[in-house]
This record gives sequence, C-alpha cells and structure tokens, in this order.
Amino acid sequence: MTGTTRAALAAAFLLALPAAALAHATLETAQAPSGSYYKAVIRIGHGCDGSPTTTVRVRVPEGVVAVKPMPKTGWTLSTVEGTYATPYESHGQTITKGVTEVAWTGGSLPDAWYDEFVFRAKLPEKAAGTVLHFPIVQECEKGVHRWIEIPEPGRSADDYKEPAPTVTLTAKP
Repeated sequence: MTGTTRAALAAAFLLALPAAALAHATLETAQAPSGSYYKAVIRIGHGCDGSPTTTVRVRVPEGVVAVKPMPKTGWTLSTVEGTYATPYESHGQTITKGVTEVAWTGGSLPDAWYDEFVFRAKLPEKAAGTVLHFPIVQECEKGVHRWIEIPEPGRSADDYKEPAPTVTLTAKP
C-alpha cells in the first residue's frame, strides 16, 4: 500500500466518524444501562486556542445521584451539593440531596496534551433511549470552552459548536 493510499484511507475514515467523536470534551462511554452505576470519564483533548486548561467543571444532570469524584494529583477537587428533585432510597434511607456539580481546578493541562477527569454515579431508571446531557465548562489560562449546548427538538449535537457530552440509557440487562 502506498503512502498516498494510506493517507486517502485515513482521510476517508476521519470523514466517516460522527461529529461527536471529533468533539473536544467527551464522555468515554456513551451508553449505559438504565439505573446502573456509571463511571463517567471526561476526556479533554486540547486547551483553548493554545492555552493550557486550568479548570474542568461538570454539571450533573437531574436524576443522576450518588456522585463520587476521583481526585487528580496536582488538581484541587471540589463539589457543589443541591437538593434532588426526586429523592431516592439507598440502604434503607431516603436521600434528598447530593452532588450536583464537580470541579477540578488549579492544575495545568498543556494544549498539546490529553487527560481524563473521572467520577462515579448512579444513573436514573428511565426508558431506554433517554439521553442525559452532562454540561462541561473547560477554563484555560486564556479563554474558555463551554461544552453546554443541548440540542433543541429536531436537531442533533452535530448542529452545535460546543455540544454537551451525553450518555444514552439502554435497557437493563
């Protein structure tokens, strides 16, 4: 196979990828069973126009509960708690509030590098096909990316410049 043929095949492969796969703040696992525990791995693939990332903040969608973020060496981890619209039962107790936002701050992820930010949570028990949006704000030394756009009915994430990463619920196994 010639170098030209390889380059053409690589270009064709990239063009065939959905736009979400080329997004710059994504979730590693895009589907998970309804009501399951989910390991959210936020992938940050670049900074802001060459500037290093200094903060990654994610808003937890309504219905996603029992959030436990993973600390990262060199970053300060913080959470915001709020009241749940719908309480849930865990170990014989009714839980009415919990983590609604997670932030990793104070680090420095160079534009040329890649990293992941992780938390665990329990997904809501909703119908298969339900899409959960996880809005993410990526702050840099100079600039910001707001991966917060949620498609209006009849539109897709491909129609937006900075769509919020999603998880689509599947049927329980």
